[in-house]
Amino acid sequence: MLARIVNALPFGLSQQITKLYFQALVRNQREAHSFEEYHEYNNMDVRILPALQDNYMYLIVDKATKEAAVVDPVEPSTVLKAVKDNGLTLTTVLTTHHHWDHAGGNEDLVKLHPGLQVYGGDERIGALTKKVEHNTKFNLGHLNVQCLFTPCHTSGHICYFVTAPEEGNESAVFTGDTLFLGGCGRFFEGTAEQMYKALITILSSLPDQTKVFCGHEYTLQNLKFARHVEPKNEDIQKKILWSEERRQEGKPTVPSTIAEEKLYNPFMRVTTSPVMQHAKKSDAIETMKAIRSEKDNFKA
Repeated sequence: MLARIVNALPFGLSQQITKLYFQALVRNQREAHSFEEYHEYNNMDVRILPALQDNYMYLIVDKATKEAAVVDPVEPSTVLKAVKDNGLTLTTVLTTHHHWDHAGGNEDLVKLHPGLQVYGGDERIGALTKKVEHNTKFNLGHLNVQCLFTPCHTSGHICYFVTAPEEGNESAVFTGDTLFLGGCGRFFEGTAEQMYKALITILSSLPDQTKVFCGHEYTLQNLKFARHVEPKNEDIQKKILWSEERRQEGKPTVPSTIAEEKLYNPFMRVTTSPVMQHAKKSDAIETMKAIRSEKDNFKA
């Protein structure tokens, strides 16, 4: 309820309140919520950079050129240290949406590292230089980046689908606050129909092996709700046990894959009988609306 009220305030005021809120949360936080991790593929690497209380930033690296993009760099100092330590050339910022915990570092980052191209789908994004829309395409070194317009959490939300021409079956999608491991974002500026299109029509159509890198470490909370929706789903229970082990070790639970999300994420399963039966609906969009409303008030 509080988040929805703040989101409805004038933009500048809501950003300032959000900034103060997150700064207060991490003031006494002695260490990052997770360890950094490095995922190496044939032509593309992804470095997971934890931020704030539960956010993730990502460095995407074209191995051939060492050119890098950063997704949602809310903590510029962490980003620039990783860039320096790994001998990378940072050229690009990929912003999923305008909320402060994702875009709040953009303006400081471009001051500290001039010349960056800042991509995003919303004029409210700080330091924006390249406004994108659905199916906008560009390159990061030799990597291909495709923008996927997924409004609902915010009206200008973009997911970034990244592939390499020689990568074979390897691909990655950076989903911000649209798709989480085991869940989805709140419908702050959109509808169940929009989230259905984002998850079922757009993201579900990506190759099943696509790695999903989301914006927050919300996995265990999401999977406990998924278990509530589908108590007989063994894939959910297995993922909970795996995730609990990862979190006990301080390791991220990201990435998942599109194929995995179809097995245990109730918001990717709104067309299935068990999820519809739980929601007491016969329509997938109404099911999406019902379970999101239930999740908003769910206590694990």
